[in-house]
Amino acid sequence: MSLVITPRQSAVLSRSLAQVCQPIPAGLRPLRLGPAVIGHVHPMRDALLARCWPELRLQDGAWIWPAADQDMATRSRQIGEAAQRLRELGAVSGWRDERFTAEAPVDDPSQQRGEPLFHLERAAFRFFGLMSRAVHINGFLPGGRLLCGRRALTKATDPGRLDNLAAGGLGAEEDLIACARRELMEEAGVPMALSATLRPRGALMSRRMEPEGLHHEVLHVFSLLLPAGFVARNGDGEVSEFLTLDLESVCARIAAGEFSHDAAAVCAWGLTQANALTDLRP
Repeated sequence: MSLVITPRQSAVLSRSLAQVCQPIPAGLRPLRLGPAVIGHVHPMRDALLARCWPELRLQDGAWIWPAADQDMATRSRQIGEAAQRLRELGAVSGWRDERFTAEAPVDDPSQQRGEPLFHLERAAFRFFGLMSRAVHINGFLPGGRLLCGRRALTKATDPGRLDNLAAGGLGAEEDLIACARRELMEEAGVPMALSATLRPRGALMSRRMEPEGLHHEVLHVFSLLLPAGFVARNGDGEVSEFLTLDLESVCARIAAGEFSHDAAAVCAWGLTQANALTDLRP
């Protein structure tokens, strides 16, 4: 079965995809590890960085971290201590005690992975403008309807907004498929036997400024065909309800700004692919 998308719906979906990856704002200070730019920080945070991260030095408009020759554990410790000091000063919020992996820059991070550089608490990634990775799963019901979750009001980011069936950041040293299947179980109660039929749908880059700093993330997209009558059940408290939405409802809610930026783009990405539904059955 194929989806029939009207020109108006296509315009909404295309606009969402066009807006998900914005240019890095002028004026942000590059954060360099040796010659590589690994992040971007607002200059209004210069005093905080100088206070909390003694290993850094400001040179030619960039923050230089002289740790290129150090091992991963040492780099993780240094930046982790800086993040902890920033947390104590209230500059980093939403601490999760979960670590992401920062990677060396590559030409196209949606197609390849960079060398792991260090592990860091996920809540600090935006402060430093570091690139992270996440999984997002579009859950399709028979007929092409999407099953979407609403983020709990207690979520640190985008509380109350609509999301994909399941989504989550890729933990340090975690496998993409394993992460997707874990998120499906925790957030939507999808049994492992069903999530084994996940289909990868590529990846796209998400980038924008947020109050916490530069959001810079690769979104790895998956699709899953759910059986008729499937009832999603949240198990981790991160989803307040689930909605079944047809194509028109998805487009209307995206246009109204009800979805998070990333979830809207992932919906658009999944719906507009030529093989959106044709290869989902096992």
